[in-house]
Amino acid sequence: MPFPSRYQAPSLVAISCAALAVISPSAAFAATETSSMGVSATVSDNCTVSASSVAFGNVNVLSTNAASATGGITVKCTNGTSWSATASVGNGSGASVDTRRMTHNSDSTKTLNYVLYTDAARTTLWGNGTSGAPISSVGTGSEQPRTIYASVPTGQNDAALGSYSDSVTVTVTY
Repeated sequence: MPFPSRYQAPSLVAISCAALAVISPSAAFAATETSSMGVSATVSDNCTVSASSVAFGNVNVLSTNAASATGGITVKCTNGTSWSATASVGNGSGASVDTRRMTHNSDSTKTLNYVLYTDAARTTLWGNGTSGAPISSVGTGSEQPRTIYASVPTGQNDAALGSYSDSVTVTVTY
């Protein structure tokens, strides 16, 4: 349809300039400012410890061979943290690092001796911080399991029939 004579069609150049003016941001809106934000943290040394029981099961006190069993501890410390694990002598009356004592479950005057070691040859007593040896290492950030070796020595023929138990506290120092 033709335009009336008094109306002039806009030129393509005029339309293009108008469109660019609408979609182009003005220079006043293009300015920016920046700043830095510091971020910091300090990784502290931390450790956790868990223990699995030593269970001798049925012990033949008349045997000429010591009864053997194993248990374990698992230590997890921050990477690079030096740690040392010790074990109390337990709750048995008169117990020491070289002679820990399980107590009879129904008669606390009766005990059954046992020993905890840090090595499979059962030559290094697991210490309490005063005597015996600790288990030591450096943390990796992952769990570090260690086997605890135990024995019930021979020569306890007078041990009474029944169940015996003890509780040893494991302490990790770091």
